[in-house]
Amino acid sequence: MRIDGVPYRTVWVDPEDGWSVRIIDQTKLPWALEIVRLTDVPAAAHAIRSMQVRGAPLIGAAAAYGLCLGLRQDSSSAAMERDAALLAETRPTAVNLRWALERMLTRLRNTPAAERERVAYLEAAAIAAEDVAQNAAIGRHGLPLIEQAVKPGARVNILTHCNAGWLATVDWGTALAPIYLAHDAGIDLHVWVDETRPRNQGAALTAWELGRHGVAHTVVADNAGGHLMQHGDVDLVIVGTDRTTRRGDVANKIGTYLKALAAHDNDVPFWVALPSTTIDWTVSDGIAEIPIEQRSAAEVTDVTGRTADGSIATVRVAPSESPAANPAFDVTPARLVTGLITERGRCAASADGLLSLFPEQRRSQ
Repeated sequence: MRIDGVPYRTVWVDPEDGWSVRIIDQTKLPWALEIVRLTDVPAAAHAIRSMQVRGAPLIGAAAAYGLCLGLRQDSSSAAMERDAALLAETRPTAVNLRWALERMLTRLRNTPAAERERVAYLEAAAIAAEDVAQNAAIGRHGLPLIEQAVKPGARVNILTHCNAGWLATVDWGTALAPIYLAHDAGIDLHVWVDETRPRNQGAALTAWELGRHGVAHTVVADNAGGHLMQHGDVDLVIVGTDRTTRRGDVANKIGTYLKALAAHDNDVPFWVALPSTTIDWTVSDGIAEIPIEQRSAAEVTDVTGRTADGSIATVRVAPSESPAANPAFDVTPARLVTGLITERGRCAASADGLLSLFPEQRRSQ
């Protein structure tokens, strides 16, 4: 994707030295575009934990490159396993993190120590490239949903929650990939962007990247979605997911479940876009089995923004004596999901639906 005409990915190897890893610091958006250079495993772990990089596909790719950085310093099996464990602990909900690290370890455990660094960079690059290809395919499979929603003389209104655009992946995005393709094809569309408290990834990230691409959008309070649907102002909802069960339950940013309930009550199609790396075939019941990350209370009680004088400041919005809880995700049961959009096509949010696209998984069921 492009930022003011300049092509970017969200994670890449520095072309100058050929080994350090560059990322866009998403905690500084939308106020500043800052590129951070990662040189070791602790820095990569911090980037994932602090959400300098975030989004299920992206943190998987970032962790893969983090393991590469560790192998530069110590390519022994003990160090490699330790580094992988450190990276895996940074974010518990998104399955891509575990998937990427397990893929790297499977490749590297059978590789001589002297060759591990070289092989690791090749494997991490492959993970990143595959993510780009998968997300582009998601865009192609999701585009017909927007085309079908076109009405003569009216724009298509799409609601999304959190950030499932190219900032959440290596490139293209998941939920936003069909939107970008539709926009580029000349379809008159508009996106309702949930602010997505408490970290405001919608207001800060989704609005920023849509604006940079020229897509019409409006930021709304998280609780406005139901009202908009009641008044016919939403044609479809498209969101992403950090983990999808084999039965089609989806874990996404907190508040997604409430949007699905509102969509169900108002007969608004509710679609979830995901690369297959987000499917956890070992989990059946999302509500009972998916671990929900509990993040800092400060994300709820404090808000960061730009003040009238142009400076960036963090202020507290809750009474100092009030505690806060911060579950980062919720689970939307498959019965509320119209369907899933994957790199292999669209399917029902069900075990049979997923297996129709991924029949090779039948042997593990």
